[in-house]
Amino acid sequence: MIETVHVPLGDRAYDIQIGQDVVARAPEWITPLLTQSRVAIVTDETVADQYLARLCAVFNDAGIQTVSLALPAGEATKSWPQFSRTVEWLLDQKVERNDIVIAFGGGVIGDLVGFAAAVLRRGVRFVQMPTTLLAQVDSSVGGKTGINAPHGKNLIGAFHQPSLVLADVGILDTLPKRAFLAGYGEVVKYGLLGDAAFFEWLEENAPAMAEGDINLRIAAVKRSCQMKADIVVRDETELRDRALLNLGHTFCHALEAATGYSDRLLHGEGVAVGCALAFDLSARMGLCSQEDPSRVRAHLRALGMKIDLRDIEGELPSTDDLIDLMSQDKKVLDGQLRFVLARGIGKAFVTPNVDTDLVKAVLNDAR
Repeated sequence: MIETVHVPLGDRAYDIQIGQDVVARAPEWITPLLTQSRVAIVTDETVADQYLARLCAVFNDAGIQTVSLALPAGEATKSWPQFSRTVEWLLDQKVERNDIVIAFGGGVIGDLVGFAAAVLRRGVRFVQMPTTLLAQVDSSVGGKTGINAPHGKNLIGAFHQPSLVLADVGILDTLPKRAFLAGYGEVVKYGLLGDAAFFEWLEENAPAMAEGDINLRIAAVKRSCQMKADIVVRDETELRDRALLNLGHTFCHALEAATGYSDRLLHGEGVAVGCALAFDLSARMGLCSQEDPSRVRAHLRALGMKIDLRDIEGELPSTDDLIDLMSQDKKVLDGQLRFVLARGIGKAFVTPNVDTDLVKAVLNDAR
């Protein structure tokens, strides 16, 4: 079964194909995009070990030549050295503006390769082939690309829409449970920010989805992609509604920086913690009922996910230092830090009007 989500952005419109065995059918969707029978694939070493030979064989059987580059796995790859390496490699391969570059991996690869495609020859086309749940429901859709800086996450980048997204849900079977649940942090975010009915559906179906039910996984990925696509079409460059997609991310990005972008805290885990904290903050401000953060925490905890600072292994900086890290967030506007808060489950909004003392209280209680 293949589900399709269309992202209607005029002459930059594209489809998201979601289903099982999508990798095996990749040439079916990519061939119409090609002006030459070749593709350049950038992946990471972990994905390369498991899937690269299979993907190259699929293209070669369809008469499409492949060249490939495998980067180190991990968040540290989203940096200037690996970005420069990727751009130089694409130039060595004589990739032209009408060629196709394929980002075959998780969010790190998708973000970095998309940014490389954005700047190479002032913009070449690329296809997202996300291999993690997090990338399938979030980073592969919407055209945000970039790398990290010592000052913070995703501070260097560009908006560059893909020409196609191919999400093979079957690949998720090989993800470690922790990686799958980290991706679920981005799935549940969609229900929390704008679809209470979807959150209720997740409360009922997430356990079976985590255990491997393929149809539930397809349904969850499709709904998440559709919600993101709808928001991106309304606000492509994050001037208004798109900022809602950052629910939980102000806390998350600070915690990722505090843990050195390491395996101590995966991005989706940080999003889950951030969502719990954002609902705590909302309740403290009287924006939502006290039951809402309890419900969010109960759901995440039932799946075995992190929900508090105390769940993060190792020492963390002081609360004041975490606040300083938040000040480097992309959502800072005119010197004011904007939070995504909620008036209830499915009712998120963006505001700069947050008392720092309340933020400190929430962080302190989570320790």
